[in-house]
Amino acid sequence: MDTPFAEGVLSPSSAEMRPEPPNSLDLNGSHPRRIKLTAPNINLSLDQSDGSVLSDDNLDTPDEIDINVDDLDTPDEADSFEYTGQEEQTATKDASQEESESIPEYTAEEEREDNRLWRTVVIGEQEQRIDMKVIEPYRRVISHGGYYGDGLNAIIVFAACFLPDSSRTDYNYVMENLFLYVISTLELMVAEDYMIVYLNGATPRRRMPGLGWMKKCYQMIDRRLRKNLKSFIIVHPSWFIRTILAVTRPFISSKFSSKIQYVNTLAELREMIPMEYVHIPDSIVK
Repeated sequence: MDTPFAEGVLSPSSAEMRPEPPNSLDLNGSHPRRIKLTAPNINLSLDQSDGSVLSDDNLDTPDEIDINVDDLDTPDEADSFEYTGQEEQTATKDASQEESESIPEYTAEEEREDNRLWRTVVIGEQEQRIDMKVIEPYRRVISHGGYYGDGLNAIIVFAACFLPDSSRTDYNYVMENLFLYVISTLELMVAEDYMIVYLNGATPRRRMPGLGWMKKCYQMIDRRLRKNLKSFIIVHPSWFIRTILAVTRPFISSKFSSKIQYVNTLAELREMIPMEYVHIPDSIVK
């Protein structure tokens, strides 16, 4: 039977018998009492009855949002976008790598070979480069024919039969380089007085040098070479070469015109100069 006590009065015996409040950390190993909570009933049915999660009350959406799936514009395969940036970058990288791998190494031997194919000369105080490869078949057009008289009086032989054919597509380019080669070679061969033997025989019309080319050669000859030229002998002159010389007479000095001589046969030429070192092409001999 419970013992009542007055409000606000505590007896000594009741104060001593009051149990101590529980400690949250039970050091004696006792377990606190578990409290069970009861969860409310929730209806998870998929119908739209009252209380269901699919009911109209729970699915409260604005009336103005009305989406028709059939009206949506969806992209087809033609409108699909493929990002090709990575592929292009990879292709460019591969092409660059392939190009870098395809560049051959420029060896010292190839450099020496290129130096032999190009010759740098100074004509008229201007530096010129000669394409030696393109004129290789025509270098025989000029040669050294030995000496005459006393001292170093050189004989320069010019064989027109070795000139390039005018039907070449690069004819002008070949003639430009051949012109530089002839002038530079002439300066190397000539030390003192000299003569030029122009072999006109066995030369078809298409191989004959043009008027402009001959005029340019004359104008580019150094003053020393003009002065030291003692004779210009033309062997087997044709009517064409005679006509060219007649046309060019106004452009050349009277002193140079007086040095021109015509020789009709090789026998006549032998009477004029020593022929020991003069090379006559077989086509002219025949």
